[in-house]
Amino acid sequence: MIDRRRFVRLGTIAAGALTSAVATGPWAAAWAADAKPGSAASGKTLSGATVETRSGKVRGIVQGRTQAFLGVPYAGSTAPPNRFLPPTKVTPWTGVREASSLGHRSPQLLSAFHGFVPPEVEVMDRDETMGEDCLVLNVWTPGPGAAKRPVMVWLHGGGYTSGSGGFICYDGAELAGKHNVVVVTVNHRLGVFGYLHLAGIGGARYANASNVGNLDIVAALEWVRDNIAAFGGDPSNVTLFGQSGGGGKVSCLMAMPAAKGLFHRAIVQSGAALRGSSMEAANQTAQEFLKRLDLTTNDLDKLQTLSMEQLLATTENAKGRPLDLSPVVDGKSMPAHPFDPTAPAQSADIPLIIGTTETEVTFFPGQILDPIDDAKLHESVKTLLRKATDAQVDQVIAAYRAGRPHDSNTDLYLIMASDATFRAGVLTEADRKAQQKAPVYQYYFTWRSPVREGKLRSFHCIEIPFVFDNVEAASSMTGKGADRQPLADQMSAAWVAFARTGNPNHAGLPKWEPFDTQRRATMVFNKEARLVEDPHGKEQRLLRSVLNG
Repeated sequence: MIDRRRFVRLGTIAAGALTSAVATGPWAAAWAADAKPGSAASGKTLSGATVETRSGKVRGIVQGRTQAFLGVPYAGSTAPPNRFLPPTKVTPWTGVREASSLGHRSPQLLSAFHGFVPPEVEVMDRDETMGEDCLVLNVWTPGPGAAKRPVMVWLHGGGYTSGSGGFICYDGAELAGKHNVVVVTVNHRLGVFGYLHLAGIGGARYANASNVGNLDIVAALEWVRDNIAAFGGDPSNVTLFGQSGGGGKVSCLMAMPAAKGLFHRAIVQSGAALRGSSMEAANQTAQEFLKRLDLTTNDLDKLQTLSMEQLLATTENAKGRPLDLSPVVDGKSMPAHPFDPTAPAQSADIPLIIGTTETEVTFFPGQILDPIDDAKLHESVKTLLRKATDAQVDQVIAAYRAGRPHDSNTDLYLIMASDATFRAGVLTEADRKAQQKAPVYQYYFTWRSPVREGKLRSFHCIEIPFVFDNVEAASSMTGKGADRQPLADQMSAAWVAFARTGNPNHAGLPKWEPFDTQRRATMVFNKEARLVEDPHGKEQRLLRSVLNG
């Protein structure tokens, strides 16, 4: 018997990939989506080039116009005795290591993703095996050698608790092959394995056991610095980009001293991170985790003896109070809040693209997707704005209705809910970054997907297939309309132009002016891209003032 997710996933892959030659077409890896770490996806891949890294030789696979190197280790195993500690160096190997299938993803709760996200996005997950030997990355290049191409390093979403760099919509073959860049996707530790803060309670052995999930990414960037030239990439031109939790990680790395100089441009998609957790809160989380295991601070070494499954089960045992597992302002690996009260000085010279989608919240369960009347709109907005009076609620609704006269009540509510959450943080981060010398480019993605009768609108994650130029393979998210590819052409070329020069402008896009706090120029991506000054800013500021009032 085949379960529903696997059936839908295979159907999606078939629809997007089987129209071209499987073995050499751009979605050969999608065809091999169920290949587990260590397997060779026998009969479905063609051996590619061999590249020598500082740790040993790796042999990739041919994927369309690119060479793909999958599951390449960038650091050592994080299994005991290295659990919770900063990443270690890779143990070199002899001979040629096959890089033909995805490596392990970080241990994570399946419930943190499956059953939580829309099935249209869920089918993008290849479900590769979990394991603590998970510090691996994937490289797509038009060809190894001395080409010195721009390098684009992608950080996956899923907050700090789920996901991997192996999702179908993150596949880098199209972006690398069409645009002559090198694309890298990264796996790093998540949840308690990556963000359990033991530095405050663990003594000398655990003095550096803080933000190790982000330190993993630093190690991946160091691997890029040391090895990417052999894959045809330029280590002096690295763009770090990510979405949702990945965007938050990019924001944090802009404030982490260990990451300084390892990347030169940044892109934050729907994932601002203004503040980190306090050490006090992080210490309380660590104590709570130990309590659930019937351990004390004198028993920390026993954490090295427990199974991965035991630790995951303890994480799931939230009893109504989920563990706060996220980057910590520890005074060392992350000395201060990333973007509060100002943008980090260490990345003042790094250009930034930042933006959101229009209805981010339609990605999440429990949202209003069907038509609602005026009374329900008022009730829903009042709940959203918490302490607002009825008069204030009516004022906010009137402002949004005036700014969007053709949108339905449901549209207005979903846009308000997205503005109050994702967009609020992104606008603040953009404002603070714009005070520095490097340019900021802001975007607003308002294209609405036709899937599920259009009810998901411009949902969280919908821009990813356009950035990666993967709209066909991600048709479960994008549908099959003719308007998809022109938009993908515009967005992917803009992201690559930015990676190449720090400026996203190209011939196929209206002139994209830098963002500042006066004109607030923003590229609105829809069926026709256009530059708009402060799009819907008046009503957004009113909403935030009422929300924070």
